[in-house]
Amino acid sequence: MTQEPVFEESSGNVFADLGLSDADELFTRGKIGIHVLRLLKQRNLKQREISELLGIPQPEVSRLMRGEFQRFSEGKLLIFLKRLDTEITLHLRTCDAPGESAETVIPL
Repeated sequence: MTQEPVFEESSGNVFADLGLSDADELFTRGKIGIHVLRLLKQRNLKQREISELLGIPQPEVSRLMRGEFQRFSEGKLLIFLKRLDTEITLHLRTCDAPGESAETVIPL
């Protein structure tokens, strides 16, 4: 007799699904970090060149390229994007009152 596999629908944030307390921060770092990696891979740079461009030591470049985004703050990852000539816009939206929404857009 075989047992039917059990599936659980994801919330969209694997870190939250794992029950991690800092899930939102890890998810944000992951999204930013993946964008940094895509830009770096498009440029086809060597790690030494990436080190100079981003202003970090080569061992940190190696960690970044392996996807170890938890080693970098969200702010540091955003700095990497700026150094890769990426325009960054921050959208702030209140969600306290149902049916009401105020949004502010801040170019960084």
